[in-house]
Amino acid sequence: MLMAVLLMEQNFDPKKGTTTVGLVGRDGVVLAADMRASMGYFIANKETDKIHKIDDNMGVTIAGSVGDAQALVRWMQAELKLYRLQNNTPMTVRAASTLLSNILFQQKWFPFLVQMLVAGYDEKGPAIYNLDPIGGVTSEKYTSTGSGSPVAYGVLESHYKEGMKVEELLPIAVKAINIAMKRDAATGDGISLVSITAKGYKAYSKEEIEAILSQ
Repeated sequence: MLMAVLLMEQNFDPKKGTTTVGLVGRDGVVLAADMRASMGYFIANKETDKIHKIDDNMGVTIAGSVGDAQALVRWMQAELKLYRLQNNTPMTVRAASTLLSNILFQQKWFPFLVQMLVAGYDEKGPAIYNLDPIGGVTSEKYTSTGSGSPVAYGVLESHYKEGMKVEELLPIAVKAINIAMKRDAATGDGISLVSITAKGYKAYSKEEIEAILSQ
């Protein structure tokens, strides 16, 4: 009850402080995020990694409290590694999102102040799930989180089409983050970009991102 009161008093919004996007394609998923960590109006860090690999076939994006998000990333990495060792196969994206949902829901009276995307590729194909701070889960074809998400959605709505290939989604994801950086003060300082396909998890270099952005 105390946490609920505190959240209301602070007008807590899990969309504050960043921009991340996720897109599902025919052959994989694409994740992108900015690299600015802010504390109110202060830029705390300019090289924050907001996309994390949690298994060879899966990644997450984070928006919200850095400490809470990092703890959840470590938790998920450990759980997925243990599952792989016990079952000799990776966990599915849907199962991982359900696991994270249960973790979040169990802490709803003292919640992790985050919004996360779980994305990956398994035997059922590519998938992205959007999770709120108390464990609500939605399956998405394209989505955005963070304070710059209203701006990013404009790009996604205009350019995304189902059935596109990963190589076609990369410039859409990068441009969505780039536009958000121009309009949202809490978004900035560079772009992180990842694709996950049947071939595995790939993080793109700064030079590759600049080349994609120039397309």
